[in-house]
Amino acid sequence: MTVADKPEIAVGLAALGRPAYINLGREGALPPERDVASMRAATWEVLDAAYAAGVRWVDVARSYGRSEEFLAGWLADREHADVTVSSKWGYAYVGGWRLDADVHEEKEHSLARFEQQWAESEALLGGRISLYQVHSLTIDSPLFTDGALLDRLAALAATGVRVGFSTSGPAQAETVRRAFELERSGQRVFTAVQSTWNLLESSVGEVLGEARAAGNLVMLKETLANGRLVAEPPAPVAGLAAAHGVTADAVAIAAALAQPFADAVLAGPAGTGQLRSNLDATTVSLDDAELRQLLALSEPPVEYWAHRSRLDWN
Repeated sequence: MTVADKPEIAVGLAALGRPAYINLGREGALPPERDVASMRAATWEVLDAAYAAGVRWVDVARSYGRSEEFLAGWLADREHADVTVSSKWGYAYVGGWRLDADVHEEKEHSLARFEQQWAESEALLGGRISLYQVHSLTIDSPLFTDGALLDRLAALAATGVRVGFSTSGPAQAETVRRAFELERSGQRVFTAVQSTWNLLESSVGEVLGEARAAGNLVMLKETLANGRLVAEPPAPVAGLAAAHGVTADAVAIAAALAQPFADAVLAGPAGTGQLRSNLDATTVSLDDAELRQLLALSEPPVEYWAHRSRLDWN
């Protein structure tokens, strides 16, 4: 995997690998029954449609329920050798395939959790994983001072698997800077980052620009603000969607694709209809004035993340 000259759209399976997630607007797109077989079939339909549309990157995680399993089965059945796979470790799915679970995932950034989850990811996806990421790294993570864990991540990177991290929370910028400073034996531990960036939370943009200028891979996630930009789109988003003849999600993703620091932009559709409208972003060319109008929607990070924490799993 190399740093791209032009952003590409990657498909994430957070909304499809488990029956409940915090994204707004999933209900009508998912199968009526969210049993394992139905969710697997829905995942394969989205992956087939994405591949037919030219998407060649799929992002999963150990905590996305059965996402790795669903993807592994699809790859084996379709025999696509040109799909880039990225996954994440650090959260464990504990929802028991229930919509009403009290807890859906548990976070632990430890050497033991890494060893367990890397073995699980490798067993399912073998040599297909190009990028393995710490899931939702925050500035208070024990990873920063865990020498044994950092040594193990560096050893994985030495095998040719790119090692990265994703970020969440109001201190994303600080986390990104600190993580890229980590070294073992003179070599940087991380060479890729996947950060939340959208029109409501764009605070990490400057730091992502620095990261990309230093040669790191930069992915943007949660580009629809977990559906907030689509369920009730702000007036500038709705207006530009009408002007460009697309839906609000396409405008929001187009804004992410327009960021010069982005190598890949994640879309997380819950069905093929959402995928099609997400991919319409590639037809939208936003001018500087339109981008300024959209970026003015950004909220204070603390406010944004407090709102996100209140979203229900459904």
